[in-house]
Amino acid sequence: MQHRAYAPAAALAAIVLAAGLAGCSSGSGATGGADDARPGHSGASAPAGQPGKYHSLPEPCSYVGRDTLRRMLPDGAAATDDDDAGADKLYKGQPTITYDTDRRVGCRWKVESPDGARHLSVDFERVVSYQPGVSDEARAQELYARQAGAAHIPAASGSPSASASAPSPSTSASSGNAPGPQLSASPAASPSASASASASPSADPALAPRTLDDLGDDAFIDDRLATAASGVHRDVTVVFRSSNVLVTIAYDQWSTDKQHVPSAQDLQGKAHGLARELDAGHFGN
Repeated sequence: MQHRAYAPAAALAAIVLAAGLAGCSSGSGATGGADDARPGHSGASAPAGQPGKYHSLPEPCSYVGRDTLRRMLPDGAAATDDDDAGADKLYKGQPTITYDTDRRVGCRWKVESPDGARHLSVDFERVVSYQPGVSDEARAQELYARQAGAAHIPAASGSPSASASAPSPSTSASSGNAPGPQLSASPAASPSASASASASPSADPALAPRTLDDLGDDAFIDDRLATAASGVHRDVTVVFRSSNVLVTIAYDQWSTDKQHVPSAQDLQGKAHGLARELDAGHFGN
């Protein structure tokens, strides 16, 4: 009877084990080499951007002096000369509703008369960058440039940033910052809301929308004139940046007499003067 030959069990196990070890050695060597060769995966994160100069914001309603308010709201000053309670109510202002007063605050005032109305608002935004490697100040500079571009402000000589195209200031001002409600720096809606506005047609080139070189680090002034069936309306806006804080001043006058166009020189001069006053106050610490 013929018998089949069988390899000893120990020899067979040795063959299988040797093959397995060879396969593991080859695979682990290839994988380890690939991992070790990948650049830029050391696990270190990008450095955080440099914090801004300002870490807090002022109380906006008390930041504007009463004498300044009397000049900017003359109809109210005349009406409250003999009414201390009325004057206190008018000049106290109404705080802007925000959900993070550490990042944004504002205040607004208004005065009405039979001939029209005036509105004034101030808005402070402390910009914080959440982009690695981008400082708070650089982010504020970017947001300022977007607002200037949206307003079509001619760039100052040697400064192309102001001509950058961008969405409207109310939607871009908080872009890229902490999540939360998007708050507009504009005052409450006025009767001119349905009127079409255009750049100021002032014959004086010195009063055209332009950059300003005496405020903060960057600044511009915008002037818009609107007409409607109920009257004529002029809106002046001053925006300036000081380090990581953006300040917006919105000042307008509504006249029910279409023959009496609110003066560009008057409104611009007063808004510009208020901006210099706020800039000199140095905001929060």
